[in-house]
Amino acid sequence: MKFGILVNEGPYQHQASDSAYQFTKAALEKGHSIYRVFFYHDGVNNGSRLTVPPQDDRHIVNRWSDLAKEHNLDLVLCIAAAQRRGMLDENEAKRQGKDANNIAEGFRISGLGQLIEAGIQSERLVVFGD
Repeated sequence: MKFGILVNEGPYQHQASDSAYQFTKAALEKGHSIYRVFFYHDGVNNGSRLTVPPQDDRHIVNRWSDLAKEHNLDLVLCIAAAQRRGMLDENEAKRQGKDANNIAEGFRISGLGQLIEAGIQSERLVVFGD
Protein backbone atom coordinates (compact mmCIF):
# COMPACT_ATOMS: atom_id res chain seq x y z
CA MET A 1 0.00 0.00 0.00
CA LYS A 2 1.15 3.53 -0.71
CA PHE A 3 0.72 6.00 2.17
CA GLY A 4 0.82 9.75 2.42
CA ILE A 5 1.57 11.05 5.90
CA LEU A 6 0.43 14.40 7.35
CA VAL A 7 2.04 15.59 10.60
CA ASN A 8 0.33 18.59 12.25
CA GLU A 9 2.13 18.75 15.61
CA GLY A 10 5.63 19.69 16.68
CA PRO A 11 8.21 17.16 17.81
CA TYR A 12 7.89 17.63 21.55
CA GLN A 13 4.42 19.09 22.24
CA HIS A 14 2.32 16.01 21.56
CA GLN A 15 2.66 12.32 20.73
CA ALA A 16 1.68 12.94 17.09
CA SER A 17 5.20 13.28 15.67
CA ASP A 18 6.50 10.20 17.48
CA SER A 19 3.46 8.23 16.33
CA ALA A 20 3.87 9.43 12.74
CA TYR A 21 7.54 8.45 12.77
CA GLN A 22 6.84 5.01 14.25
CA PHE A 23 4.00 4.40 11.79
CA THR A 24 6.13 5.47 8.82
CA LYS A 25 9.06 3.31 9.93
CA ALA A 26 6.82 0.27 10.54
CA ALA A 27 5.05 0.70 7.19
CA LEU A 28 8.39 0.78 5.37
CA GLU A 29 9.64 -2.28 7.27
CA LYS A 30 6.47 -4.15 6.21
CA GLY A 31 7.16 -3.35 2.54
CA HIS A 32 4.68 -0.50 2.08
CA SER A 33 5.71 2.71 0.37
CA ILE A 34 5.48 6.29 1.58
CA TYR A 35 4.65 8.79 -1.14
CA ARG A 36 5.39 11.83 0.98
CA VAL A 37 5.48 13.06 4.57
CA PHE A 38 3.97 16.55 4.77
CA PHE A 39 4.49 18.69 7.86
CA TYR A 40 1.86 21.37 8.48
CA HIS A 41 0.98 23.84 11.27
CA ASP A 42 3.34 23.26 14.24
CA GLY A 43 4.45 20.05 12.54
CA VAL A 44 6.97 22.08 10.54
CA ASN A 45 9.06 22.28 13.72
CA ASN A 46 9.99 18.65 13.07
CA GLY A 47 12.31 20.01 10.38
CA SER A 48 14.38 22.47 12.42
CA ARG A 49 18.10 21.72 12.37
CA LEU A 50 18.50 23.86 15.49
CA THR A 51 16.63 21.43 17.72
CA VAL A 52 18.84 20.25 20.59
CA PRO A 53 17.02 17.87 22.95
CA PRO A 54 18.72 16.67 26.16
CA GLN A 55 21.20 13.84 25.61
CA ASP A 56 18.94 11.29 27.31
CA ASP A 57 15.93 12.19 25.12
CA ARG A 58 15.08 11.07 21.61
CA HIS A 59 16.09 13.41 18.77
CA ILE A 60 12.98 13.37 16.63
CA VAL A 61 14.36 15.67 13.92
CA ASN A 62 17.39 13.42 13.42
CA ARG A 63 15.14 10.36 13.36
CA TRP A 64 13.15 11.85 10.47
CA SER A 65 16.34 12.90 8.65
CA ASP A 66 17.90 9.44 9.05
CA LEU A 67 14.72 7.69 7.91
CA ALA A 68 14.51 9.96 4.87
CA LYS A 69 18.11 9.23 3.94
CA GLU A 70 17.69 5.48 4.41
CA HIS A 71 14.44 5.21 2.42
CA ASN A 72 14.69 8.22 0.09
CA LEU A 73 11.60 9.82 1.67
CA ASP A 74 10.16 13.14 0.57
CA LEU A 75 9.85 15.25 3.73
CA VAL A 76 8.02 18.49 2.94
CA LEU A 77 7.47 21.46 5.24
CA CYS A 78 4.55 23.75 4.38
CA ILE A 79 6.11 27.04 3.30
CA ALA A 80 3.48 29.31 4.89
CA ALA A 81 3.52 27.43 8.21
CA ALA A 82 7.32 27.33 8.19
CA GLN A 83 7.77 31.04 7.49
CA ARG A 84 5.29 31.95 10.24
CA ARG A 85 7.50 30.00 12.64
CA GLY A 86 10.79 31.48 11.43
CA MET A 87 11.88 28.45 9.44
CA LEU A 88 13.64 29.07 6.15
CA ASP A 89 15.68 27.03 3.73
CA GLU A 90 18.67 28.60 2.00
CA ASN A 91 16.69 29.91 -0.98
CA GLU A 92 13.90 31.42 1.14
CA ALA A 93 16.42 33.00 3.51
CA LYS A 94 18.08 34.78 0.57
CA ARG A 95 14.73 35.77 -0.94
CA GLN A 96 13.53 37.20 2.38
CA GLY A 97 16.83 39.00 3.09
CA LYS A 98 17.71 36.83 6.09
CA ASP A 99 21.26 35.82 6.95
CA ALA A 100 20.61 32.21 8.00
CA ASN A 101 18.55 29.11 7.32
CA ASN A 102 17.48 26.38 9.70
CA ILE A 103 16.02 23.45 7.78
CA ALA A 104 17.37 20.02 8.75
CA GLU A 105 18.93 17.64 6.27
CA GLY A 106 16.39 15.66 4.26
CA PHE A 107 13.60 18.23 4.55
CA ARG A 108 12.45 20.72 1.94
CA ILE A 109 9.98 23.59 1.86
CA SER A 110 7.06 23.69 -0.57
CA GLY A 111 3.39 24.62 -0.80
CA LEU A 112 0.09 22.98 0.06
CA GLY A 113 -0.10 21.58 -3.46
CA GLN A 114 2.36 18.93 -2.26
CA LEU A 115 -0.18 17.81 0.35
CA ILE A 116 -2.96 17.66 -2.24
CA GLU A 117 -0.72 15.65 -4.57
CA ALA A 118 0.15 13.25 -1.73
CA GLY A 119 -3.56 12.69 -1.09
CA ILE A 120 -4.20 11.99 -4.77
CA GLN A 121 -1.18 9.76 -5.36
CA SER A 122 -1.50 7.73 -2.15
CA GLU A 123 -3.97 4.99 -1.39
CA ARG A 124 -4.34 6.35 2.17
CA LEU A 125 -3.50 9.71 3.71
CA VAL A 126 -2.84 9.17 7.41
CA VAL A 127 -3.10 12.27 9.62
CA PHE A 128 -1.26 12.67 12.94
CA GLY A 129 -2.30 15.55 15.23
CA ASP A 130 -5.17 18.01 15.19
